[in-house]
Order: sequence, then structure tokens, then C-alpha cells
Amino acid sequence: MFRGVFETTIDAKGRTSLPARLRETLTQTFGDERFFITNSVPVKVGDGEVCSGLLIYPHKEWLLFEERLLNDTRFTSLQRDNIIRKIVSPALPCTADKLGRVLVPPNLRRSAALERDLVIVGALKKIEIWNLAAWEKVLAQAENNIPDDTLDLGL
Repeated sequence: MFRGVFETTIDAKGRTSLPARLRETLTQTFGDERFFITNSVPVKVGDGEVCSGLLIYPHKEWLLFEERLLNDTRFTSLQRDNIIRKIVSPALPCTADKLGRVLVPPNLRRSAALERDLVIVGALKKIEIWNLAAWEKVLAQAENNIPDDTLDLGL
């Protein structure tokens, strides 16, 4: 599983380094160096403000997600279309180069407001990418919304 919070930067060409620990997990746990990068689900952080980041899914996990989305009956066709437009359509298959760098396409950089400082977050079966300011807001929102039932998990 992916774990860890890593502060890094993105250069003017849209390249950022995927931390070695996350690259190792990608190949050792998920058996493939390929992944998909796309938009995240927007997070409401209060006062009507919404923050968006990016997601990286291992290749196989992404294909399973697409299959679940197609077969899930909870969503109306409009809801499914919105998920497809925001998250599925911009998804691109990628690999890191031999230096561990990932090229983030311009449309995804704009969507997540990635300009310089960013945070790469291991989140079990996926990796999140946030601009640093958005991450601080998302983390503050999360701290205020951890369910009481979490204690039942043994934390």
C-alpha cells in the first residue's frame, strides 16, 4: 500500500519526481510500473471553497475502477457522465522516467493549480497530488471530519 507525505516541486515543464518509496510500492505491491494520472474528486473545504488535486492509480487498479463505475447501479446516467467527464476522460496512462520523474499534462496541472510547491500523498491503493496550499486546507478539513467510529478500527 502507498503511505507517506512528501513535499516536492513541479518544474516549468510540468515534471515532478515520484518518491522512490512510492515507485517501489507501485512495482512490488501492484506488479507494474504503469499507472494512470487524473483529476481527483473535488473536496469542499468550507466557506464554499473547493480544492482539487490529482490522483495516481496503479494500472490494474484503474481498470478495476472503470469496470466498477460501468457496472455500479447507484449512479444515475447524469452522475456517471459527470464522473466520466471530470475523472475518467482526462486520465492518462503514464510511467515515471528513469530518474523517477512524471510529466503532468498541462490540463491536469491547471485543474489542480500545480505551479511550484506540491505534496505527494500515499493513500493506500492510490497516490494523491496537491498544491501545498490546497493540501493544508484539505488536511484541516479532514482533521475536523474524522468519524468517531474510527476508534473501532483500533486507532
